[in-house]
Amino acid sequence: MSKTLRTILSAGILSLLLAACGSQTETPRAPQQFTGQTVGHYCGMYLNEHDGPKAQIQLKSKQEAVWFSTVLQMLSYTKLPEEPKDIAAIYVNDMGKVADWSKPNADTAWVDAKQAYYVIRSGFISSMKTQEAIPFARQADAEAFAAKNGGEIVRFDNIPDDYIFQTGAQSSMPQGHRHGSH
Repeated sequence: MSKTLRTILSAGILSLLLAACGSQTETPRAPQQFTGQTVGHYCGMYLNEHDGPKAQIQLKSKQEAVWFSTVLQMLSYTKLPEEPKDIAAIYVNDMGKVADWSKPNADTAWVDAKQAYYVIRSGFISSMKTQEAIPFARQADAEAFAAKNGGEIVRFDNIPDDYIFQTGAQSSMPQGHRHGSH
């Protein structure tokens, strides 16, 4: 076999191998919609019984999403060592597009949780009786919410553990704010 032919074959094989590797990348799964029968992973209650934003985690090892009644529960799931780590996608409600916070599924707009802007320490108390991290797809929507309700804007990777697990003095719940003033 000539040197030129070997070079061409080697380049062709390399191209095929690279193409095969490229096709191995997974297309992100689209967010799922919950129904009246969907229950939260930790609370075991129907999601539609809870006000405020919801979250879902899609695992590579499961077809059905893991559902959360609150964003804070989803954040805890990602931090707890005993929970699966084969996460394919995480979605949260974009509360900037939700008209009725008591029924976010009615006009659900899902956003990639890692791309969202979260307002924390705003005083919004979830129906699970904890402060809630309020997600928004657009920074301007998060800023408007924080201007009206207080709190600080953070990104997914910057939400402090003491806030997620509601420990420490900084996470104490302000009095008088129940289910948010949006």
